[in-house]
Amino acid sequence: MSLDSTATAHWEGDLLSGAGVTTLTSGAGGPFPVDWKARSEDHRGKTSPEELIAAAHATCFSMALSNGLGKAGTPPDVLDVTATATFVPGEGITSMVLVLSGTVPGISDDEFRKAAEDAKENCPVSQALRGNVPITLEMK
Repeated sequence: MSLDSTATAHWEGDLLSGAGVTTLTSGAGGPFPVDWKARSEDHRGKTSPEELIAAAHATCFSMALSNGLGKAGTPPDVLDVTATATFVPGEGITSMVLVLSGTVPGISDDEFRKAAEDAKENCPVSQALRGNVPITLEMK
């Protein structure tokens, strides 16, 4: 079974002075306002493509890690993930940093790190970014 996930964007004006909105067609949120300054200077209550990619990566990674831990017989109580995508105008997305903390009963720190590294390498968003954006994992 497959599922298509769709978002829309509406933009008016040129890049520097224009603005737009992006909407998740699932109805889960939005519309979200976007503009160039939200990408390059300060969010000011608006989002950016990079923030949306970071949200997707944090979610995908936490789901992949939860699945891996569950299959190993040590499902997590809690996983908290922060993803930060760094955007440099003229260069693009230059890095993605995943910061993980969690509570997983019955697992050592080394086993937790190994499961997290596996999720980092194999979640679909990581796979989409691989070869284009360096991904770093920090454990708290």
